[in-house]
This record gives sequence, C-alpha cells and structure tokens, in this order.
Amino acid sequence: MTKKIFIITGEYSGDVHAAKVVHEIKKLYSDIIIEGVGESNLESEGVKLLINHEKMGEVGLTFKNIVNHLSLGVKIVSYLKNEFKPDLILLVDYGAFNLQISKALKKEGFKIFYFIPPQIWASRKYRLKTIKKNIDKVLTIFPFEKKFYDDANINAEFVGHPIISEIPQCNNKEEFFKRHNLDINKKLIAIFPGSRIFEIKFMLKIFEKAAYLIEKSQRNIQIVFSKAKSLNDNAFKVKYKTIKNENYELLAYSDLLLLTSGTVALEAAMYEKPMLIAYRGPLLFYIVYLIVRNIKKACLVNIITGEDYVDEFLMYDATSRKIANCAIEILNNETKKNKIISGCKKTKELLTSNDCAKNVANIIYKELNEG
Repeated sequence: MTKKIFIITGEYSGDVHAAKVVHEIKKLYSDIIIEGVGESNLESEGVKLLINHEKMGEVGLTFKNIVNHLSLGVKIVSYLKNEFKPDLILLVDYGAFNLQISKALKKEGFKIFYFIPPQIWASRKYRLKTIKKNIDKVLTIFPFEKKFYDDANINAEFVGHPIISEIPQCNNKEEFFKRHNLDINKKLIAIFPGSRIFEIKFMLKIFEKAAYLIEKSQRNIQIVFSKAKSLNDNAFKVKYKTIKNENYELLAYSDLLLLTSGTVALEAAMYEKPMLIAYRGPLLFYIVYLIVRNIKKACLVNIITGEDYVDEFLMYDATSRKIANCAIEILNNETKKNKIISGCKKTKELLTSNDCAKNVANIIYKELNEG
C-alpha cells in the first residue's frame, strides 16, 4: 500500500534540510507520495506544495500576521484531515508555528515526528508539555538533546546535524584573496555582525570600534565585514571592506572570527577556526531570556562540548574594548588559539558520526513499515 507523508517547513533553511530527507526517503520507496509546505528545494525533489513560504515567512506579533498564520493552520489541518490523510507528518524547525499546529493535528489522530525541534534545552522549557502531548518522536540534531528528552520521558533519537553535509570544502584561498583585493601575506580577521537587522542595530558599532582597536594595536592584519545573503545591500556601511554572501569562504580563509552568537559559530567550528562570540539586545528581552533560559552558555561549541573553549561576550559585557582585547590575545597567544581549535575539533567529532538526512529517512521508513 502506497504511503503518504506531509512535511511542514516555515523558512528556507528548513526547506533545504527537508529536501535532503525527501531525497533519501525516495531511495527507500519507489511509490511514496509526499506533499507539504515549503519552497523550491522541496519542489525540486518532487514534493507537491500545498502552501509556499511567501506567507509562512511573515513574522511578528501583528494582528495581520497572527490572522494569516491561523488561517494557514486551519487550511493545512482541513486538507490533511479531509483530503490527503497522510500516514505521517514531519514537522521541520519553525517552532512557533509547528508546535501550535501539532495540537490540532494530534487531535485528529495523526502520527507526528519533529525534525530539528525548538531549542528547548536553551530556553522555554515549558514547551516540553506540548511536545510530550503531541509529538510521537523527536529527531534531535545535537547529541546532548536526547538525554534532555529522555529525562522528560519523550521518545527522541539523535540523528546528527544537517550542517555537516552542507558545509562546503573551500580550497581556493588565493583566488578568493585576489578577487577581493586582499593581501595573502596578511592575517585576515572576519567580522560577522549578524544576519538580521535587529542584530546589526545592536552589534555593528561595537564590532566596528573593536576592529579599529585591533587594527591600531596589530600589524600585518586586514579586516573584513561579512554581509549575510538575507540582508539588503544597504543594510549597513562600515569603513572596512564588506563581502556579501560568501560566508563559507570567509569562515574557511580567515585567521580569526568575531561572531554575533548563532549558528555561524557552529559553521566556524567545522572549519576549525579561532573565534569569539558577542551578543547584545534590548534590556527587556535580556531580562526575559534570563528568566526562561535553561543553560548559561551561548556559544554552540561550548554547549555541545560542555566546556568553555570560546570566549562569550553577552549584553553589557559585549564592549568594543573587551572584544578587541580578546581578539588580540587570540592572535598573539598560541596556547589560547589552539585551545579554541581543539574545542572546534571536539565539536566536529561529536556531530560528524551521523548522516543526518539518511538517518531521518531510515527512521521514517521503519516507522511506516513496522510502526
């Protein structure tokens, strides 16, 4: 009997991860029917889209966005209940929407798996109640997550991190330096001020002044700012060279990375690069974060390894002077630099033993045939 799967993603990265899972599932099934919510990556794998991300991507607590998401949820539930009737629903990331819709879907008796669940281990532990009640199996991407769910008596399995298969090999440093008029004989410091306007607003000036202090103190260096693909060309301006949409190359070819906290630190770890992270936001948001957080670490290298390899400068600790002093120490202290690199290597070892997409596909296949 032909099996049917419905996948719900809410943004581009989830679409990419889900598409790779679909690719692996189709190796196991010749007649599987897969539909979902996504965009071009899922479509390229032959997935019929009920809804694309144009409306799913509308975020913020505005009346219009709340109404839109509610109507989308109603449309999805109605379609699955009355027409498609899938054997399994795979939720991918996008916690705010997917956790809510899981409640309605579970009331209809659907089997629901969650791939890349919300980072409840970091904050908002109360969400565990929703997951325990509505999700049949959680497919975690960090090794420490499984124990977190096990302790809450939630069925979970570590499948590996999708970033492992997505990080490209970068082997053209000389060409990259030549193309961007960089000096191959100077150390390169790359600064990543964030991928969202919200982050840029708080971190750009701090990083720019830090860059000035580093430049003033050190010889034989060059500094570049990275501009994320998601940002407009005019999102920010600094006096330093700016390179857009070449994040992986900058991560791979730099001698030191100054990062706004986030997934970029994990990407940097895959290239085994010395780094520090910093983050600052509105005071009210920080107070709320302190209330709901479950861990005290912010850098994924430190969280995954359980040790303090990478310096973290958060909120009012994120000053230009402190960031600059730390960067200068990394540049001139081999012991400190090597400690960070060893943390990156340990992170890789903990994450690279699994083929994420293939593992997810095999778990789904087993569930559909034996569950």
